[in-house]
Amino acid sequence: MAENEARKGVIAAIGTYSIWGMLPLFFRLLHHVDPIEIVTQRVIWSVILILVLLAARKGLGAFVAALRTPRLVLPLMASAVMIAINWLVYVWAVNDGHVVACSLGYFLNPLVSVGLGVVILKERLRRGQMLAIAIAAVGVAILAAAALTTLWISLALAISFALYGLIRKLTPVAPMTGLGVETLLLVAPAIGYLIWLSGHGGISFGQDVPTTGLLILAGGVTTVPLVLFATAAQRLPLATLGLLQYLAPTLQFLCGVVLLGETLSQGQMLSFGLIWLGLILFASDSYAAARRNRLATA
Repeated sequence: MAENEARKGVIAAIGTYSIWGMLPLFFRLLHHVDPIEIVTQRVIWSVILILVLLAARKGLGAFVAALRTPRLVLPLMASAVMIAINWLVYVWAVNDGHVVACSLGYFLNPLVSVGLGVVILKERLRRGQMLAIAIAAVGVAILAAAALTTLWISLALAISFALYGLIRKLTPVAPMTGLGVETLLLVAPAIGYLIWLSGHGGISFGQDVPTTGLLILAGGVTTVPLVLFATAAQRLPLATLGLLQYLAPTLQFLCGVVLLGETLSQGQMLSFGLIWLGLILFASDSYAAARRNRLATA
């Protein structure tokens, strides 16, 4: 049973990080839209989609119950703040031409997640895992040294999302229900901003069909990976979840360099190789440990 849950967690994590890895291409289509409006539109359309999904799954009762439970609402309010910060920094950075800086943030994020797992949750690492993380950390350090002027972007993304993942892991609420509550908590400021923006003649929603359609679609590309992430976070140790997350920044990195024309230095190429070496070692160690456990219980 535990092995089946872990397998579902891995599948959910891979789906999440694959979608997130390709998001720069989506948001570049909205480069002409104010980043805060993009985030507010993400919030509003995400809530609508989540409520529809909850109704289809007969989960509105649990959703309302969670809203009435302070011990759930308070941590979800904190996770809502973390994800709002993450979204805003990310959308602004992508549309300002800093996709590689965003990828560095999500390269850093797994290391922060691993640190939180060890320090706060007392998760233990095997020697092979520690070696893999150390090698990956060297690669990330090289990336950071080569991008000091945009390091604040990377740190903001890494820290905000690591804290978001930790809060969601510790909050005893179903993934979709928790996502619904935290997103609903952002609706009032989102609507308030859109009202202010429309009064100043700057709102992009409704100006043309392509832009309006993309803003509505932003709800879907926001909700689906977050549901998958919450599912993975509840089924996997933070150390495993953190290392799998390298898939997303790798895809973002490739989008920035190959498709969007951002420059790539020799130091960045070296760091890229070190990070992937760390990933291979981590995966090999995890596979060997799982095989030993199966043989021991056979």
